[in-house]
Amino acid sequence: MIDSQVIAFTLIAAVLAVTPGADTMLVMKNSIRSGSSAGWATTFGILGGTVVHAVISAIGISAIVAQSEILFQIIKALGALYLVWLGFQTLRTASRQHTKESIGKNNANRGALLEGLLTNVLNPKVAIFYVAFLPQFISADDPVLAKSLLLASIHNALSLLWLGFLVLVISSGKKWVQKQQVQEWLSKISGVILIGLGIRLALESR
Repeated sequence: MIDSQVIAFTLIAAVLAVTPGADTMLVMKNSIRSGSSAGWATTFGILGGTVVHAVISAIGISAIVAQSEILFQIIKALGALYLVWLGFQTLRTASRQHTKESIGKNNANRGALLEGLLTNVLNPKVAIFYVAFLPQFISADDPVLAKSLLLASIHNALSLLWLGFLVLVISSGKKWVQKQQVQEWLSKISGVILIGLGIRLALESR
């Protein structure tokens, strides 16, 4: 199934993967607050959300959401509220010291994984992307589910490279990032951007 369509999709997906958005900010926020393990957990949650969208797109559920204005608006509202809530939570706790010991490493990682998954799943733009964009790279004689999962895997691999790069960069600056004053300012900036992304999602049309 590796053909010119797959190569074209890979080039476009590479550009989309490095485009700043909620995924990037969430990985940065959790890496800063709870360490690289939380950053990786967030990343894998996001990748899991992409697989969910690919599967439901392939079996047609996303097409129903794409055609139903009410369902689209409900999912969009939930996604926007979730991003705004994450932003306010980040701002509310920005002045507190969040270490792995105080939060609990396992709890932090589970929470980060869930945040990444929900942020992706509750973004209707991703569902529309998979409904409107992926079919352009699937031929009539291709096995739809298998080809959809192949393209989603490519998208995920590129996202993993980019988001993993961010986690490693933040981890390499560990001593600087662990300074409480730096954490406070970075958390505040992340919180404001997440709120802004939530508001933008709420105001966006299809």
